[in-house]
Amino acid sequence: MENQKLTERSSSSARRSLKRKLEEDLQDDRKVSPSISSEDGHQDLEREVRTQVEILESSFSSSESDRASSKRAIHVLSEFAKNEEIVNVIVDCGAVPALVQHLQAPPHVSEGEGSHMPYEHEVEKGSAFTLGLLAIKPEHQQLIVDAGALPHLVNLLKRHRDAQNSRAVNGVIRRAADAVTNLAHENSSIKTRVRVEGGIPPLVELLEFVDSKVQRAAAGSLRTLAFKNDENKNQIVECSALPTLILMLRSEDTAIHYEAVGVIGNLVHSSPNIKKEVLLAGALQPVIGLLSSSCSESQREAALLLGQFAATDSDCKDPHNQAGIAHCGGIIPLLKLLDSKNGSLQHNAAFALYGLADNEDNVADLIKVGGVQKLQDGEFIVQPTRDCVAKTLKRLEEKIHGRILGHLLYLMRIGEKVIQRRVALALAHLCAPDDQKIIFIDNSGLELLLELFDSTNLKHKRDGSAALCKLANKASSLSQVDAAPPSPVPQVYLGEQYVNNSTLSDVTFLVEGKRFYAHRICLLASSDAFRAMFDGGYRERDAKDIEIPNIRWDVFELMMRYIYTGSVDVNLDVAQDLLRAADQYLLEGLKRLCEYAIAQDISVESVSLMFELSEAFNALTLRNACILFILEKFDQLSVMPWYSHLIQRVLPETRSYFVRALTRAIQADMRV
Repeated sequence: MENQKLTERSSSSARRSLKRKLEEDLQDDRKVSPSISSEDGHQDLEREVRTQVEILESSFSSSESDRASSKRAIHVLSEFAKNEEIVNVIVDCGAVPALVQHLQAPPHVSEGEGSHMPYEHEVEKGSAFTLGLLAIKPEHQQLIVDAGALPHLVNLLKRHRDAQNSRAVNGVIRRAADAVTNLAHENSSIKTRVRVEGGIPPLVELLEFVDSKVQRAAAGSLRTLAFKNDENKNQIVECSALPTLILMLRSEDTAIHYEAVGVIGNLVHSSPNIKKEVLLAGALQPVIGLLSSSCSESQREAALLLGQFAATDSDCKDPHNQAGIAHCGGIIPLLKLLDSKNGSLQHNAAFALYGLADNEDNVADLIKVGGVQKLQDGEFIVQPTRDCVAKTLKRLEEKIHGRILGHLLYLMRIGEKVIQRRVALALAHLCAPDDQKIIFIDNSGLELLLELFDSTNLKHKRDGSAALCKLANKASSLSQVDAAPPSPVPQVYLGEQYVNNSTLSDVTFLVEGKRFYAHRICLLASSDAFRAMFDGGYRERDAKDIEIPNIRWDVFELMMRYIYTGSVDVNLDVAQDLLRAADQYLLEGLKRLCEYAIAQDISVESVSLMFELSEAFNALTLRNACILFILEKFDQLSVMPWYSHLIQRVLPETRSYFVRALTRAIQADMRV
């Protein structure tokens, strides 16, 4: 459906292009159209149009004077018709039947006049041109056809058969083809009438005409006739149009190959048999060539056509088409078109890549040339394109397993460095969590990402940072590595009421000159540090009062509260001092609580100091939080003057973090 909408938009674009073409040739003779803003102006205009219509009605003869009068009258009407505000006036004044009559040559006045016709072809050309302008308004199409225009226009398409090629002959044929295009535009019944009147064979024949403008006009007409009309499509193919159209794809004339690719696009749309014939006729390579055309409209149509060739949501899905596009070099130019500022061109390229991603044999090719990074980094103009890209990445992700994964691991081991890095980056984003260890530990993918992270190239740093961040998120989905504060350690606690309570107290601490009452049994159960203090050979073993010289009272009280209850609310104001105390007394659970509280306050400005703090107290949770913050906030951190130095400091710990995280994730999965 999405592809069909794009085809319809392309048809509308072709119509606007045709309108411009219809107006090109008579620019030099353009006159200022009379104003119809006032009642008097409208009456003057109507009077003038009726005068010209009367001239046409009375001058249908082969005499030179009548032919000259007809030519002048048609020219005046054509000038009026270029103004869309005047078109209805022209039609209402009865110009259509008169113009249709002049699509054919009048009978000779006398037998002896010979075969020469004054202003031969010029009157008919002007009439066809004017009717084409009138037909731009859909409400006038049927009126023109009902007046008998089609048989005459079809005859004009054949004029070259009975006359020498000349500028006049070329002109009348081209104008006839343009008129057919406008009459049939988005009008299914008129498209059928054109076929019934025999219009398709001469149009196909004109694809090989010597004049390039005639070729273009004929192709434009066939393009319109083929759109959503299966009988017309079949007849165009039966008339052997495909070989010529495919040759036109290679034309250096942008207007020619634009129309040709448009015809082929409309022929293959929802027509699997014609699609096969087009591919068998050799269309693939020249269509891929048009992706690099200087004409953005040809690029857009070529991308749309490749999307149709690669489509997976139709009855004509063929993996060979998808593989063929990749084999013929279609992937790289499609990826380049993602950088286009043209929304429809960008979307068509994305749609074609979505189709290519359905074929397993294309996955490695897309990754090797950096396709995943291109899809991730692209700035896409419209939401449907963003949705299409997201689906493409999801489709690739679903295929990263088995044979495809094995092939990518092989490339990551033996490929050129740039390919190894592209594979590692892609796999970091697309692989399943269960495959992370084999990719990044067993096959050294982690080292490739760390190389990028440590690169002097800013783009490499950004890519490496994003990939490592994605990798960390996937690893934590399998096993929570220090991601949250711990639950209280299962043990018996004396309880809140015994904190700094002299009842049954057998040891006293002196903190800032004040006594803090405690109970040895509770302290012995809390940590190895207190066990060593009271069971070992330290002087505190038998002391009644133990001095605590380096901890503030409020910090010591919180530490003891944790020892007695197993939990405590850690305020950010005391978190660092409490962390120091917890580290000193080997209270791992309290350390984790402090680290978690501190980690919530990491900022761009503080992350370096926080990392130093984590190293000073072997605070693994805080260290990991700093590493993840550095990976996530690349854009904000990379502009800081101390960023490179920070990376050098965290790199060894980043490596250790991922080795531990990925290994632990697999071990946790095995236990489950």
